[in-house]
Amino acid sequence: MQRIDFLKLSSLGFLGLYSCGVSQSIGKDNRLAIQVYTIRNAISENPEKAFEKIAELGFKDLEIYGYNGTFFGKNKNEFQTILKNTGLKVISSHHQTGVINRESGTLLNNWEKTVEDLKFVGSKYLVCSYLLPEERTIEKYKKLPDLLNKSGEITARSGIQFAYHNHDFEFEKFDEEQMIYDFILKNTSPNLVKMELDLYWITKAGLDAVEYFNNYPRRFPLWHVKDMRKDTKDFAEVGNGIIDFENIFKARKKAGLEYWFLEQDSSDNDIFDSLLISKKYIDSNHYFFQ
Repeated sequence: MQRIDFLKLSSLGFLGLYSCGVSQSIGKDNRLAIQVYTIRNAISENPEKAFEKIAELGFKDLEIYGYNGTFFGKNKNEFQTILKNTGLKVISSHHQTGVINRESGTLLNNWEKTVEDLKFVGSKYLVCSYLLPEERTIEKYKKLPDLLNKSGEITARSGIQFAYHNHDFEFEKFDEEQMIYDFILKNTSPNLVKMELDLYWITKAGLDAVEYFNNYPRRFPLWHVKDMRKDTKDFAEVGNGIIDFENIFKARKKAGLEYWFLEQDSSDNDIFDSLLISKKYIDSNHYFFQ
């Protein structure tokens, strides 16, 4: 992935963002953070340079992914050095269940060691990120709440909060009475298992985030903030889509919001250009910040 030089940024009108950073973004959900899956291609090419660029763009906090005994191919001390050199902090980390792929760093495989290493780099949350298609059966859904509760018990012993991140398939029917997402909410401990609500996926599923906040208050301390195009329903830069962020952010206290992460799974543009477009919109709209 090509780096953006200052001339290119200037032509886009974003040069000032490098010098001023994100002056509004201080403290918890006022502090602009990123799910670094957004820049996965840059990380795979050169983790150090990718994180340096994120810091240059004004991001302070990270949600990471892909821990498998190492952090992007770095041991915990090497990764901690990258964080120290860039001034970045890990807030949260994504992990799969390991039900299908028995990989280290998943809920069912070396979970205690995973918790230990993530605590070392400062993570406050560990999140079940995604269920593989093979996991989406009635039989496996019935076992999921128990796995999530047990995973949350282990993280809690280390002072880390566990959470579950949604896509859109969780809003399909589990049975005649409820959706999969509701089944998870009702059958997990509100203290052990919080929810990381992805605002794109719940919107794409045709449901109302605020209604969930009202029905399950203070259960949603983490959000993914990304937008959706009106025509294709594809991912969009924040502000270039149809999601009503102002209305959703008005309910932040009811949700129990602590941290939110900018994310864009894919883009027709250079992903760093897309991040800058989203940042400019976020910084110009006060409702994103308390």
